[in-house]
Amino acid sequence: MNRILLGGLLSLLMAGLGLFWWQGRAQVEEAAPPPEPAPLPADLTEPEIPVSDAGDMQGPTPPEATELTREQRRFYRYDRNRDQSITRNEMLSTRTDAFRKLDKDGNNLLTFEEWAVATSDRFEKADSNRDEELSPEEFATTRPKRRNKPACRC
Repeated sequence: MNRILLGGLLSLLMAGLGLFWWQGRAQVEEAAPPPEPAPLPADLTEPEIPVSDAGDMQGPTPPEATELTREQRRFYRYDRNRDQSITRNEMLSTRTDAFRKLDKDGNNLLTFEEWAVATSDRFEKADSNRDEELSPEEFATTRPKRRNKPACRC
């Protein structure tokens, strides 16, 4: 009973506050003329705008963009810290899209360990000098095979 009474009182209080707030808001008169500008002091006829002349100054030249080959762009997608070598962790971190490709039977029951073994085997196959890092030349051997696109989708 107390909760019902308290709820009723609070709703009346909120409705009253809303009514006072709604009626007390100032409304701008429509089509009212703008206020008159303040008069300027007698010694100034027009306000002065500061002027700056850059003269012969010239800003720094923007850096030049270099054109990367397709293989270099692919290499840098894997090389997160840009040290010109791909570690095992860098190679494994970007292989999440290939996870679905490894599920041959399509039952979505591929474990992470199975996926990591396949990726680790691929890394070991590409790492010809067995130093646990892929150089750009070693990484180029992991390039996906390109498929010929059909000329027409008729």
